[in-house]
Amino acid sequence: MKQTRVIAVANQKGGVGKTTTVVNLAAALARMRKTVLVIDLDPQANATSGLGLRPTPGTSLYSALTGQAFIGDIIQGTPLENVNIIPSELDLSGAELEIARQENHLLVVRELLKPVLTADVFDYILIDCPPSLGILMTSSLAAANGVVVAMQCEYYAMEGLKVITDVVQRLHDNGVNPDIHVEGILMTMYDGRTNLSEDVVREVRKHFGKLVYKTVIPRNIRISEAPSFGQPVVVYDPSSKGAQAYVALAREFAARAARS
Repeated sequence: MKQTRVIAVANQKGGVGKTTTVVNLAAALARMRKTVLVIDLDPQANATSGLGLRPTPGTSLYSALTGQAFIGDIIQGTPLENVNIIPSELDLSGAELEIARQENHLLVVRELLKPVLTADVFDYILIDCPPSLGILMTSSLAAANGVVVAMQCEYYAMEGLKVITDVVQRLHDNGVNPDIHVEGILMTMYDGRTNLSEDVVREVRKHFGKLVYKTVIPRNIRISEAPSFGQPVVVYDPSSKGAQAYVALAREFAARAARS
């Protein structure tokens, strides 16, 4: 029997490599023979298309939120062995209002996931959170064991990092999710040709220490190209620097998660 760990990949800012991290971490973990369920909670549905599926009305978590479907019935396979997904769609943009109408709205996603967790089918559930601090994101964090914060190597991103870590701390301290913690901070879009990237990484490591993954995700053209082919970069070009970085991250992530 598996003990499923729920990991939210989050940042209230868009364009930081959050979805790319979800897709590639899932694919790299699957190659390590881990079973993964991706939950795409971003209405843009980039994780859905990045795993080779087309967004289709009625297939997202929204249908489960509104009682139109059982969560087990909306889990779909992907072209990747050991990777399944609950896709996103445009209707998911209405989920904020739907959750807000319900009592204990912070616990809605947690309650929906209970049958999946009870089934013990997956090693990991990776939630691709929407890029905002709305109800859907906070409800996702309330359902998670840990949070991976994806952060690009820019100074302005450091302000956003404090915001998300403060939210995680409040959910913990208020008793909404006493088990939640920051699983790790992932530095993305690293450009080794500039001092800026190195300075930002150094500053984040100074403040957050071992929470920062040793693996750094570089700026890489193959990472940018892969989504247009509906593939993670670890499948699209396994020999690229971007793919190798995500494979290294998966090993580090799994080792850290095993100790948590």
